[in-house]
Amino acid sequence: MESILEKSLVENLIPQKAPFVMVDKLFSFGENTITAGLTVAADNIFVENNRFNESGIVEHMAQSVALYTGYQYYLKNEPAPTGYIGSIKNVEVLELPLPGEELVTEVNVLQEFMGVTLVDIVTKRNNIQIASSQMKTVLAK
Repeated sequence: MESILEKSLVENLIPQKAPFVMVDKLFSFGENTITAGLTVAADNIFVENNRFNESGIVEHMAQSVALYTGYQYYLKNEPAPTGYIGSIKNVEVLELPLPGEELVTEVNVLQEFMGVTLVDIVTKRNNIQIASSQMKTVLAK
């Protein structure tokens, strides 16, 4: 698959809409993995005190998972389903990015069963890990 670097195309793959979109690139997609990106805009709703806050990082991680699911549906010519975070474990945020910095997030799917997806997520900035978590997402019925 070719990377999708155009924000408007990425936005079509997830149910979230502006100003609540926290992914703007799809770098790679595989059977159990996706690498997504976000360039933090200065006017992002999660930027406070000139830093992209923890809530923004967690939402970026969740939307990276949504992008994984949305791209699967796109490949089947079906609309992206709405989902929500079922649980978050082991969240570690080591650093808060500045506006203008690019986040690259790798999602590894551990399990997928009946609309529930369990994933490990690592977010990097300049190839250095700044956050990680394990998340369970659930598709809305």
